[in-house]
Amino acid sequence: MKKIKGPAIFLAQFIGDETPFNDLPSLCQWAAGLGYKGIQLPTDPKLIDLSKAAISQSYCDEIKAIVAEAGLEITELSTHLQGQLVAVHPAYDKMFDGFAPEALRNNPSARTEWAIEQLKCAAKASERLGLKAHATFSGALLWHTFYPWPQRPPGLVELGFEELANRWLPILDAFDEAGVDVCYELHPGEDLHDGASFERFLEAVNNHPRANILYDPSHFVLQQLDYLAFIDIYHDRIKAFHVKDAEFNPSGRSGVYGGYQSWQDRPGRFRSLGDGQINFKAIFSKLTQYGFTGWAVLEWECCIKHPEDGAKEGAIFIAQHLINPTDKAFDNFAAVATDNNVNKSLLGLK
Repeated sequence: MKKIKGPAIFLAQFIGDETPFNDLPSLCQWAAGLGYKGIQLPTDPKLIDLSKAAISQSYCDEIKAIVAEAGLEITELSTHLQGQLVAVHPAYDKMFDGFAPEALRNNPSARTEWAIEQLKCAAKASERLGLKAHATFSGALLWHTFYPWPQRPPGLVELGFEELANRWLPILDAFDEAGVDVCYELHPGEDLHDGASFERFLEAVNNHPRANILYDPSHFVLQQLDYLAFIDIYHDRIKAFHVKDAEFNPSGRSGVYGGYQSWQDRPGRFRSLGDGQINFKAIFSKLTQYGFTGWAVLEWECCIKHPEDGAKEGAIFIAQHLINPTDKAFDNFAAVATDNNVNKSLLGLK
């Protein structure tokens, strides 16, 4: 067993127009001052030029130097927004157009091509930055059919995953060439949102070795999925980890679907670390037991607490949950030398 690395912080929710949230050097100094050791870096133009990073080693070295000057490491790059745009059902075109450059809006095919190229750039940039994992979303063609009413016609789901796989296979191959794992955050709104949908995708991409999981238990709480059993089943594919808390408090008025209510009024809510219901002691124990060697990355999303308070408390929370794995069995003091004759005697053998 090895120790999980951390604490780290996903910067996406903290980017802003005011210091220290408006550029990479300031964000790094702020995060380091809170006790973080790593940053998950969103590929936002304010922080990194992804296309330039794909072709320029010197530029990537400059980015690494900025981060290192603050005493930090980059844990992963994130292309959540671009990954979403790899596959968008027409019903969501207008709502997701804001994720793309303005010149590509109202042009779904060009937007998809751009997103795929962005992911390929992320593969090369990750390689140049010396990273081994990458965080993203899968996008969705089938999400509007997640509840089977009206009933889904035969072959619809199979065709949807076939098309999703066709779009992702060239990207997965690019990441394979770069030696980097693609870690899909399993998330409602994505075609890959739980274990069963991830298995369908794996089958469609021929169990591609680079198709892996960003484990975020908060999304499983909101779906009422057993987030601890998930680790037992899929630990071989878990290559990234968001430490994000959540709670689920169903009422007589609404449950998993939330009744179109605001986040504060929904039964399922994301919370700052320690304010929700997730058993992080068990999660860190299981991930350590199974040899997870990646980073524990805070993703802050809370509808009640201020983000800066959540970030400050999150660094302490993660640090307190990191486990230094034992290098010996607790009952070694009672060990005896191997004696085959004694063992045969204990088994009633002659």
